[in-house]
Amino acid sequence: MRLVSYTLNDAPVRLGAQVDDLVVDLATLADQAGVELPLDLLSFILAGAAAQDTARGLLAAGPAAWPAEAVHPMETVSLRAPLRPGKIIGVGLNYVEHVEESSRSLDTDKERPTRPVLFSKPATAVTGPGAPILHNADLTTQLDWECELAVVIGRTAFRVSEEDAYDHIFGFSIVNDISARDQRRSGQWFFSKGQDSYAPFGPAVVTADAIPDPMDLDLSLRVNGVTKQKSNTRHMLFPIARLIADISSGVTLEPGDVIATGSPAGVGAGMVPPEFLHPGDTVEATVEGIGTLTNPVVDAR
Repeated sequence: MRLVSYTLNDAPVRLGAQVDDLVVDLATLADQAGVELPLDLLSFILAGAAAQDTARGLLAAGPAAWPAEAVHPMETVSLRAPLRPGKIIGVGLNYVEHVEESSRSLDTDKERPTRPVLFSKPATAVTGPGAPILHNADLTTQLDWECELAVVIGRTAFRVSEEDAYDHIFGFSIVNDISARDQRRSGQWFFSKGQDSYAPFGPAVVTADAIPDPMDLDLSLRVNGVTKQKSNTRHMLFPIARLIADISSGVTLEPGDVIATGSPAGVGAGMVPPEFLHPGDTVEATVEGIGTLTNPVVDAR
């Protein structure tokens, strides 16, 4: 399933399934069938496999069986961030070529890391599809992009083995790991990566069963239509199962948490000369099987 959080005519955010160019409201669909489904994605994740099975069954009946009030053309709704994660765990230096460009342009170690390099973004950094990335020139002149596959946790994970890691995944999405390169503080990345709007997230969460191999997905990023990043998740240094095992060795991963699995090469700081985002720019992050997350850059002052 391809799940979206949407609003219609400024009503509260609701959970829908995107089917081609339609959004099907799952709670309304369920109500018409005499069953219940949650109104929001986090509650849907927490409801477990039974809720997913119910939703799939109702959707499988096809458009002819869906009540009109549950169906909305895509162009009539506004997409929001899929959910507000309890925590966002970022992974640095997780693609070989990005390790090289970072050592050259960001003074990081030129040797490949032997364990995942982890940092966090607060939930307040999350913004949705079409929402602005805030450029505050009082805080940064080096606003940068990073297209990343996002893993959405579905079951609590603590001390999980690599072999069992995929059992704890609900689905996959996109995070654009926006970074103010000139706000790193004594090697700490929190303010550089954690400011408001620095975690564009969406446009959908695709359930794990619909992504046959998340370790073989093309990903790319464009700024104003020009491709800056182009790679594939198979080039990760630490694959998804290793990331979940490593993080959960000491940090409990909870349903709705998000792991941003790292950026390939092609960030602005690594360009010659360096390139950064400015008000008026448009950023498009694309991951195969999930879609494109588009955000404008606006002046925050």
